[in-house]
Amino acid sequence: MKIIFMGTPDFALPTLNALVDAGHEIVAVYSQPARPAGRGKAPRPSPVEKRATELGLAVHTPVSLKDAETQSQFAAHQADVAVVAAYGLLLPKAILEMPRLGCLNVHGSLLPKWRGAAPVQRAILAGDTETGVTIMQMDRGLDTGAMLKVAKTPIDHKTAEFLSDEIAEIGANLMVEFLAQPENHPPVPQPESGESYAAKIDKSEALLDFSKGAVQAERQVRAFASKPGAFFLYNEERIRVLEAAVKNQAGNVGEILDDNLLIGCGTDSLQPVIVQRAGRKAMKLEDMLRGFSIQRGTQIS
Repeated sequence: MKIIFMGTPDFALPTLNALVDAGHEIVAVYSQPARPAGRGKAPRPSPVEKRATELGLAVHTPVSLKDAETQSQFAAHQADVAVVAAYGLLLPKAILEMPRLGCLNVHGSLLPKWRGAAPVQRAILAGDTETGVTIMQMDRGLDTGAMLKVAKTPIDHKTAEFLSDEIAEIGANLMVEFLAQPENHPPVPQPESGESYAAKIDKSEALLDFSKGAVQAERQVRAFASKPGAFFLYNEERIRVLEAAVKNQAGNVGEILDDNLLIGCGTDSLQPVIVQRAGRKAMKLEDMLRGFSIQRGTQIS
């Protein structure tokens, strides 16, 4: 099958690799333009652009898909289908209608729950017990298209990074399965109720809120463990908490309860396990406390 692949971050790589391994003809890859990165702020291509170049595929990085020249170029590929995975740009109506089978999206949630930019993090923060992947026929709405294939996975105590990687692999396999026999998977409209919106993560959300209890604080840790990193403030320094456990010990909100950095959250408490000081490597809590103690009774925020 002749496919245009559209994706940008690491999440999209398993799907691209799976399509290539399945023997499909990738006639073009679309990704967002290179962004300044690193100390020198030199333009850095997206993970998808980098991988596509390694595979010798034609890569396009338009700023928008709305202009006539870009749409004419897209149409010239005469693709059977466009496969989209975390591309990051809106697809105009003209683009959506160009491929013979339309545009198919690998979305990291069980639609209609968590439509939008950050479905994995929002599912963790909400305390959902499961999430998954929906292969969706794209339309002009925000993740509102008909469902083609769905797979579930438990959230358990997974971090957003781990869960996102897992979902990406599941989605890649689902897409390959669908494209092998699309006629066996008729579109199913999304339910008319149960929808929710997964808003883009704001960095301010990563500040740990101990007033909502240790269970919710631990969810923050898992949702933001990789990026931007859940943190608390001590003497105006940000200390990231990359792994933590809930303890059944009451304590004043934000108060250090012992010499091992147990943090009071009201009816329970949060025990950091892996931490990271500003400008330093992540480390086990006990390693940090050897040279950087925070006294019992200290109030943090």
